[in-house]
Amino acid sequence: MGYACPVCDTPQRDGEHLAHHLAFTAMLHGGDHEDWLDDRVPDWSEREPAGLAAEVTPHAADAEYNEVFEDTVPRGRPDVGMGSGANPDDAGHGGGGAGHGHDHDHLADRNEPPETGVPDADTVDDPTVAEAIRDARELTREATGDGNATNDDTNLESSDADSEEDATVDPDRGS
Repeated sequence: MGYACPVCDTPQRDGEHLAHHLAFTAMLHGGDHEDWLDDRVPDWSEREPAGLAAEVTPHAADAEYNEVFEDTVPRGRPDVGMGSGANPDDAGHGGGGAGHGHDHDHLADRNEPPETGVPDADTVDDPTVAEAIRDARELTREATGDGNATNDDTNLESSDADSEEDATVDPDRGS
C-alpha cells in the first residue's frame, strides 16, 4: 500500500517517495504540483524528504502500489518494439532474466560498436520511434559530414588508423 499523488493520482511507494514526486515535478515542470505545494507547504523547497513527507501524506489518499522487481518483468521494462526482450518472438530473447531459454554470455556484447542495440528504423513497431531513429541518423550524417551515420567496420578501421597516426612519433619533429 502506498499513497496517490494528491495532484495527479500517480501511486507512490511511501511518504518519502510521494514527497520526492511532488517536489521534483514541481521543480521540473511547475504547474499544478508547484501550486499545490505552495498552497499547503510554503517552505517545501527547503525541507528534507522526511519532513515534506510528514506534511503531504495527510493530504494523500491511500493507493495500491504494486512492487515490481526486475526479475518479474521481461528485461525490467515494457516492450516498446525495440528489442526489449518482452516480445516472445523477439529473436529468441523472450522471457528475460536468468534462465531465459538460451545459454550465452550477455557481457560478451560489451565489445561491440556503440551502435549495438539500436534497431533499424524499418524493424520497430512504433512509427514515431522509427521516425526518431531516421531523424537521429540523418542528423548524425550531417554532423559528421561523412554521409554515413552507422559505425560500420570501415569507419572503425579508419578511426583506428587515425589514432595510430596520431600516436606515432615523428623523428623529424623530435616528438
